[in-house]
Amino acid sequence: MINPILLNVANQISTPKLLLRPPQIGDGKAVNDAVLETFDKLHKMMPWANTKPTVDESEEYVRLAAANWILKKDEEPYLPLFIFDKNNNQFIGGTGFHHINWAVPCLEIGYWIRDSYSEKGLMTEAINALTRYALGYLGIKRIEIRCDKDNIRSKKVAERLGYQLEATLKSNRISISTSLISDTLIYVKHDLDNLPALSVNWE
Repeated sequence: MINPILLNVANQISTPKLLLRPPQIGDGKAVNDAVLETFDKLHKMMPWANTKPTVDESEEYVRLAAANWILKKDEEPYLPLFIFDKNNNQFIGGTGFHHINWAVPCLEIGYWIRDSYSEKGLMTEAINALTRYALGYLGIKRIEIRCDKDNIRSKKVAERLGYQLEATLKSNRISISTSLISDTLIYVKHDLDNLPALSVNWE
């Protein structure tokens, strides 16, 4: 069993185009800019995007998340990782670990990307890297990606990376975009098989 308090985590994960790292004090403004830019889409897909946050609210989220990383706490806001464009250091989106069971260990990955960087393959690159990090370095035995059956972009990321559709939970959620009853898809990965080739480093 992993003792999460003693788990040494990377300061950053690097790919050819991206840098991923835990939140740091002062990141709130960059996060807020991206959320506001993408709010119309986030509001339809993400339960946390029900109102537009202020800069102070985004900074509070950042600081709580930074504290969670120290303690490896499986509670809101869980363990987010911020994604940056390697060329200009612009914040482009978020991913991270939640619903963690350190006893197995297993966890779930979520993700979102700002409008100006969407549909460029960058989230697929980020989740490829995070999958390699979780399975190859942290020793995670099971990763889940869960999404609404109508969240086409999220589904495509999982499928491109060789995640297998393990289950469809029928009528177990209310669609944020339609307010109608919908289904949850559960994609799962246990190993590094079928991941597209990618150069990834962590430190």
